[in-house]
Amino acid sequence: MLPADVPLRHLGPSVLLLLQLLLPSASAFFPNIWSLLAAPGSITHQDLTEEAALNVTLHLFLEQPPPGRPPLRLEDFLGRTLLADDLFAAYFGPGSPSRRFRAALGEVSRANAAQDFLPTSKNDPDLHFDAERLGQGRTRLVEALRETVAAAKALDYTLARQRLGAALHALQDFYSHSNWVELGRQQPHPHLLWPRQELRSLAQAGDPTCSDCEELSCPGNLLGFTLLTSGYFGTRPSKPPGKCSHGGHFDQSSSQPPRGGINKDSTSPGFSPHHMLHLQAAKLALLASIQAFNLLRSRLGDRGFSRLLDITPASSLSFVLDTTGSMGEEINAAKIQARHIVEQRRGTPMEPTQYVLVPFHDPGFGPVFTTSDPDSFWQQLNEMHALGGGDEPEMCLSALELALLHTPPLSDIFVFTDASPKDAFLTNRVESLTQERRCRVTFLVTEDPSRAQGRARREVLSPLRFEPYEAVALASGGEVIFTEDQYIQDVAAIVGDSIADLVTLPLEPRVVVAERPLVFRVDGLLQKVTVRIHGEVSSFWIRNPAAQTSLDFLFHFGIPMEDGPHPGLYPLTQPVAGLQTQLLVEVTGLGSRGGPGGPLPHFSHVVLRGVPQGAELGQVPLEPRGPPERGLLAASLPPTLLSTSGPFSLELVGQDGVGRGLHRVAPQPCAVVPVLLELSGPRGFLAPGTTAPLSLRIASFSGPQDLHLRTSAKPSFALTSNLSRVHLEQNESAWGRLWLEVPDTAASDSVVMVTVTAKNGEASTMPPTHAFLRLLVQAPAPQDQLPAPAYSTDPVLNTSRPAFHFFTSVTQGGAGGGLVGNPWWTTFGVMLLLLGLGPW
Repeated sequence: MLPADVPLRHLGPSVLLLLQLLLPSASAFFPNIWSLLAAPGSITHQDLTEEAALNVTLHLFLEQPPPGRPPLRLEDFLGRTLLADDLFAAYFGPGSPSRRFRAALGEVSRANAAQDFLPTSKNDPDLHFDAERLGQGRTRLVEALRETVAAAKALDYTLARQRLGAALHALQDFYSHSNWVELGRQQPHPHLLWPRQELRSLAQAGDPTCSDCEELSCPGNLLGFTLLTSGYFGTRPSKPPGKCSHGGHFDQSSSQPPRGGINKDSTSPGFSPHHMLHLQAAKLALLASIQAFNLLRSRLGDRGFSRLLDITPASSLSFVLDTTGSMGEEINAAKIQARHIVEQRRGTPMEPTQYVLVPFHDPGFGPVFTTSDPDSFWQQLNEMHALGGGDEPEMCLSALELALLHTPPLSDIFVFTDASPKDAFLTNRVESLTQERRCRVTFLVTEDPSRAQGRARREVLSPLRFEPYEAVALASGGEVIFTEDQYIQDVAAIVGDSIADLVTLPLEPRVVVAERPLVFRVDGLLQKVTVRIHGEVSSFWIRNPAAQTSLDFLFHFGIPMEDGPHPGLYPLTQPVAGLQTQLLVEVTGLGSRGGPGGPLPHFSHVVLRGVPQGAELGQVPLEPRGPPERGLLAASLPPTLLSTSGPFSLELVGQDGVGRGLHRVAPQPCAVVPVLLELSGPRGFLAPGTTAPLSLRIASFSGPQDLHLRTSAKPSFALTSNLSRVHLEQNESAWGRLWLEVPDTAASDSVVMVTVTAKNGEASTMPPTHAFLRLLVQAPAPQDQLPAPAYSTDPVLNTSRPAFHFFTSVTQGGAGGGLVGNPWWTTFGVMLLLLGLGPW
């Protein structure tokens, strides 16, 4: 174990040489890599977060040799950029997909960046170690890490990643916003992550800290003292006389004496008056981030930590089962497939990481059963039998919504039923939730909608009653397969094929044309092709085929932000009408595919197509961001697309290393939503027997909107709102308040999902917009188990400030590699992984 105060020079001359090779000439603490438009060549919060995670993941792989494969060697990763694709190929085997891992890191990175964009966090000094609120900042940092652990132990990894991103942002900001570097410190603060250790030598309210500086660059404006301070930003709270500002282009306080500032966010003097010290701050922020990841690993154990970051190539297995009396064959088919998957993949890298099971009938659905133990899952499934009922419709979409709440992102969900949905009113909400979760839903229905016979019915049912399933399948990139009882065993084999790592290839033409063949191109990077044909043999048709390969892509959207503390892109799940929007693409499965210096696949543009007709809506050229091996690309969406109301698909087009064509299609379509919804809740967890205040912001950027608002909570906790209707003009926002009542009987470590739906007037054909907020119920710990905060809490600045955020167009996911051209960060990070861990 290395003492926290060991200078870097004691690590040896070879490490110091690597340090000099590591640090580039320009870098920054801007929110994400898309901020590089404002500061090319920079290192960002996203870079620091992903590099620290890759370091700890490599260390985990080095400590736990893969079964049946040779152990990893550290020397194989020296002198090269550390990439998630290469790590997975070395540990799990060539071609093992890192897509879920990169998506999980992306969730953390976007939650990190969001702290600079969200109205509830961007100006909060406690969340950025500003305004000399160092004790309060440390308290909030430790709270966020505790919440990360609690959410992970409750198996809500999405919420855990959001809290982790917020914690890492604050931790990294400490080294840029305080004068820790100016004090000559060469190691991370020894007590920042350990609240039972007092923060000492802090500047007090009456201590002058800075002198006046009229220039952009202010190397000597800190007064000569040894106390720890940080700069003030903006006007809340106002800067007292003699205190330092954060400084830079966006800081209003920097024009008030003493002028200037001390932040080290970038090497640009226009943004950072102490730009000359940025490299030292970045180094310490990286080491501190590695400490934080290691601390979480020690709290969660290796298995829990791997689940937190999805360090696996495997998917999850999620079943939604109709258990009414006519479902005997279907339940047996599900059991056979589950047993086959469990036995075939047990002990392999492709063993499912989580199993989810949700039964339903009429009028009930649930409870949800979730586990990471295949034997427990099999036992639970094996005890399910078709009992009672017999008439349709059933509560299928309610059960599916519950499964989506508990299924990890980028997973497949399989619904077995022979009935139409009784809860079709949930269709739009479930569609939106599948896209937020990026989960693909496949319905296996053993009643063809054209058949008049079947099970008993209480009423005459419409032949269109299965349309909600088709809408959800289309929105999620899944499908609806109609079959008969005698064929369900064969059809259910789709389950095993679907949870393999699949990509989608485009067809030509996009829709069936009589007597015209359907063509798809198989490129040299595909390992296996699966073609599914649905329909009668005399008149069959083809859905987009699925192909197995590690080359795929993730995507999300962002809008440029120029009115916050730092420039960057505000992350969105779906584009919003009227907002200038960037498409952000992250190609996975590249790695060092071409070998050292070899050619990598190149992607040139994205084709936008209407869904389901397939008509081309336009093409947008892609611009690379960062080194080619990270596969990060960006494009500006055309204004014409942002005025369309129908769904559209993304088709990625490029060439492999030798010039042959490559095409990949996003499995799920996208849609432009008419308004932006932001829903946030109180910081910390919900305690049984309390009422939690929630905040809602609605913004329109495309013209007048008359909106009707609906709210709901699952489980069905009492939820009230002061806003049911709102009229918005273009570029106008409205704020609302909601109150969620958590009953005394609420189970600890249970998840609550709050949904807000905004729909245009009844005559409007625009689809509704949804905002989802995930919160965790947890009983408060006894006071004697909680460390006392180092300083008293300011009652004004610490009043239930919203800290959890989830948006219909804003989400907290893209991580490809370590810091560009900086192999030493990987080496040094591994060397310092054994820094001491303390209690919290």
